[in-house]
Amino acid sequence: MAEWNIEEADVYIGKNTLDNEDWFDADDDRKTALLNVSSRTLDTTFKRHLDSGRIDVIPAEAVYVFAATLAYVYNDTNKLAQQGWASMAIRGMSVTFKDWTQRGLSAFIPDEVYDIIGIPKQRMYEVIL
Repeated sequence: MAEWNIEEADVYIGKNTLDNEDWFDADDDRKTALLNVSSRTLDTTFKRHLDSGRIDVIPAEAVYVFAATLAYVYNDTNKLAQQGWASMAIRGMSVTFKDWTQRGLSAFIPDEVYDIIGIPKQRMYEVIL
């Protein structure tokens, strides 16, 4: 695993992302885990581009943006949806989760990450006959 500069990641995420509260609520061990998972997922997702030489390396900035996204996707509330919860209610407040919350990690890679890496996002379209 890479050695991460958490301070550098904090500065970049603070200045370049809007939904970053879950990132800043995390301790350094959690941030390191988020960065490791982000990096591993991006390496896997862009493996053929790395192997072909189309890109040399996944930029740290892309890892930071995706790590902040993962912090939100796997926060305490959204983690319940990942675990299969459909809804919950606490003292009159209820939350209903949608099916989209149960997806693989690469499905959460934001468009901005594709832009930073310089690879267009491939979109799959269903054809209904």
